[in-house]
Amino acid sequence: MGTSLQLIDRLVPGANLESYIQAASRIPVLSADEERELAERLHYEGDVEAARQLVLSHLRFVIHIARSYSGYGLSQADLIQEGNVGLMKAVKRFNPEFGVRLVSFAVHWIKAEIHEFILRNWRIVKVATTKAQRKLFFNLRSQKKRLAWLSHDELHAVAEDLGVEPKVVREMEGRLASQDTAFDGPQDDDDDHAYQAPAYYLEDRRGDPAVQLENADWSEDSNGRLMHALGSLDERSQDILRERWLSESKSTLHELADKYGVSAERIRQLEKNAMKKIRTSMVEAVPA
Repeated sequence: MGTSLQLIDRLVPGANLESYIQAASRIPVLSADEERELAERLHYEGDVEAARQLVLSHLRFVIHIARSYSGYGLSQADLIQEGNVGLMKAVKRFNPEFGVRLVSFAVHWIKAEIHEFILRNWRIVKVATTKAQRKLFFNLRSQKKRLAWLSHDELHAVAEDLGVEPKVVREMEGRLASQDTAFDGPQDDDDDHAYQAPAYYLEDRRGDPAVQLENADWSEDSNGRLMHALGSLDERSQDILRERWLSESKSTLHELADKYGVSAERIRQLEKNAMKKIRTSMVEAVPA
């Protein structure tokens, strides 16, 4: 086992994947008693060497899980590496008193890291952002047996199986079928197709001098009217607005109430009245 440990320590999946897999497969699987002993040393004594042995003895399990995600067009080495991150998180959180083997506990953490990696890298534009969408993404990928769009009956069957509305399944199916497009198009495109690239119809007007000047004038005018309106308030109202809205460490109503010896409700009323006066003053300051 010592030779395998030394070999695996010198390798990462991306450097030489086959050698990594062979080295991982030569590390013996721990018995239940060996695993519990190591887990107890880690959990109760913080033994780093015990954690290392628990991780190394389960690398083959990560490889097995990572292979089941080979259909996403991502590097197998990267999938394994992300799974290893999940394995290390699981080992850190594993409690020998759970009464289960580490492999059963770790599967959730390993898959979670791999799922997150796939969703970050499968498309430039994210296809799933909510927890429900992520679940649907992986379930739909595994349930679709062919490249064609789902028929009406298949759509409703998948929706019923996954417990969602048919329109949600259709929307995710559309996201799965979409492809990333280069901003300026492929270099070998002819003139008849080059114009379809986003660079030809997504105009960026942020660099237009006229727009920049207009925005600068608007910002300067707005700030000027705001300062003029703020200056028309009494000192207490000005202080309340500064402390509540313009300060980096904003004060609470109760803090200002203690400062001025009034109730928090009175501070709220003063703040509301001051905001109303400022809005009125700024509107009246706008040239006709």
